[in-house]
Amino acid sequence: MAVIENIECTVIGAGVIGLAIARALALQGREVIILETESSIGTGTSSRNSEVIHAGIYYGTGSLKAKLCVKGKLALYAYCETRGIPFKRCGKMIVATHEGQIDTLKALQQKAIDNDITDLIWQDQKTTLEMEPALNATASLLSPSTGLIDSHALMLSYQGEAEANGTVIAFNTPVLGGKIIDAGILLNVGGKTPMTIKSKSVFNCGGLYAQKIAASLEGFPDEHVPETHYAKGNYFSLNDKNPFTHLIYPIPDKAGLGVHLTLDLGGQARFGPDVEWVEEINYDVNPGRGERFYHAVRDYWPGLKDNTLIPGYSGIRPKLQGMGNPPMDFIISGPSSHRVQGLVNLFGIESPGLTSSLVIADEAIKCV
Repeated sequence: MAVIENIECTVIGAGVIGLAIARALALQGREVIILETESSIGTGTSSRNSEVIHAGIYYGTGSLKAKLCVKGKLALYAYCETRGIPFKRCGKMIVATHEGQIDTLKALQQKAIDNDITDLIWQDQKTTLEMEPALNATASLLSPSTGLIDSHALMLSYQGEAEANGTVIAFNTPVLGGKIIDAGILLNVGGKTPMTIKSKSVFNCGGLYAQKIAASLEGFPDEHVPETHYAKGNYFSLNDKNPFTHLIYPIPDKAGLGVHLTLDLGGQARFGPDVEWVEEINYDVNPGRGERFYHAVRDYWPGLKDNTLIPGYSGIRPKLQGMGNPPMDFIISGPSSHRVQGLVNLFGIESPGLTSSLVIADEAIKCV
C-alpha cells in the first residue's frame, strides 16, 4: 500500500464545515488535502437542511452555538455580498398561536437579548396579522436578520477559494481508520487506490460519521468520543399558492425548532423539518408522516388545504443527545482537551452549522 508522507493539513469531509476549514487553512498558505467519501461536495447534512441563515435566538447563552451563530451570521452575509452568493434577508416570524405561549415567546425574546441579538421586534396580534394575514397568531417575534442562502453556491465558493490556493480534494476516498503516532497521524484511506496518508494535522469534519472516524484512530482515547444519535428531519413541499413572505416558525420543541414554513430563494414554500429518531442513515421520506405535518402546520396556518403537501426530501442531524434529553452544544475538540497533537474533532455540528461555518473554521484552526 502506498504511503504519502509529510502532508501538512488533512481535512476529512467536504461538507460546508470541511470546505470552510480547508479554505481558511489554504488562505493562510497551508498545504491542504480534503478526503471525501462521496463523489462530490456537500452530499450529506450540508445539502439537506432549510438553507436558513439563523439569527442565534434559541441557543443557550454563552454556548458555542450562540456565540458562533451571532458572529457567523454577520460574517456570512458579508461573504455572500463580496462573493456573489445568492441570499435574501427575508426575515422570520416566531408565532404564538394562543395566550398560553406568550410567556415562552417572551422568554425567547429575553434569550435573544442575552445572546447579544438586538434587532428582534415584538409584534402584537394586529401587527402580526397585518404582515401575514393568513396566520393564526396571538403575537409574534420578528427577526429581520434571519435569511435564506443558496447552500450549494456557498460550498462551491469555499471549494473554489480553497482549490485556488492549492487545496486538493480526493473524492471517493473514505477514511477507513488510522493511528496516532509521535510525528503526526496516519490515515488509512480506501477507494480505487488505497493508501496511507501521514499528516501533521487532521481536522475531522465527518459530520454524521465523525464519531466513527475518531473511534477508528488507534491511540485516540475512547472517553473523548461522544455518543452518536441521529434525528431525521423530513420536509414536505407545498403544492399550492404560498401566502407568506416571511419564514414562519412555531414555538420550538425539545428536539428542534418545530415544523416551520421556510421558503426557497424563488419563494416556493416547504415545511419541516420534523423530528424522527432513527438508528440508520436513510433519506427516504415516508408519505404517511404528512398527516402530522397537516396537524402541526394548521396550528399556525388554518387555511392549509388537504392534499397540498407532497414529500420533499430529508436530512439527518448529528445529535449528541438522545431522544428526550436537553440539547447539547457543538464540540470542537483539539489537543488542549484530548491531548493528541494535531487532531481536531468536530462533533454534533448541526444547525446553526451552516450559518456559523466561517467562524467555526476559525475556531477549529485555533485549536492546533
